[in-house]
Amino acid sequence: MLTPEEWTAVRLSLQVAFWATIWSLPPAILIGWVLARFNFPGKGIFDGIVHLPLVLPKVVVGYLLLITLGNRGYIGQYLHEWFGISLIFSTAGATVAAAVVSFPLTVNAIRLAIGGIDQGIETAARTLGATKMDAFFTVTLPLMMPGVLSGCLISLASALGEFGATITFVSNVEGQTRTIPLAIYSATHMPDGDAMALRLTVVSVILALGALILAEMADRRIKIALGQI
Repeated sequence: MLTPEEWTAVRLSLQVAFWATIWSLPPAILIGWVLARFNFPGKGIFDGIVHLPLVLPKVVVGYLLLITLGNRGYIGQYLHEWFGISLIFSTAGATVAAAVVSFPLTVNAIRLAIGGIDQGIETAARTLGATKMDAFFTVTLPLMMPGVLSGCLISLASALGEFGATITFVSNVEGQTRTIPLAIYSATHMPDGDAMALRLTVVSVILALGALILAEMADRRIKIALGQI
């Protein structure tokens, strides 16, 4: 059985991962759409910037967040002074870190889903009187749902395992930012923390594997419902 401290880390991890995925979904759909459907000067650079969190050391991502959104950061200082918003040492800050790191995974899945849609179907909807917005919500969005759902679940799994950006940006505060990875890290520095680290490792593996399996199952079921299989 997990201790209260361990349950807190599990609950916090699920909370952070869930909201990181939810808040990053709308911009991920927009950017995935732009990258899949449009060509413009600097597209390669824009694409590289979007996917940069995948290849940068996560500590670097956390440091960039710190100097940008910290209380003395380029943007964070105004959030703090004008609106009283402080992301440092907070669950909200941990959510931001997880969202930034997992964001490219959602974008990539959505981009691939949109790229696989026959634009002739959208054109046919337009010829029948549908506006661009109508065609998007009635034709494009349902067809890209397998990619959206898969991207969300993979992003959720990634957010559950986020460590480097979180500890660099918002530190390791119990009940606020100490998610499962940070709790495991703390346990490994305790004289009697081996059992705690092992229990949380098992929970982490179960959660991540469960999210990946759900992503595969959901993708298949939606494709069957849409007649793509």
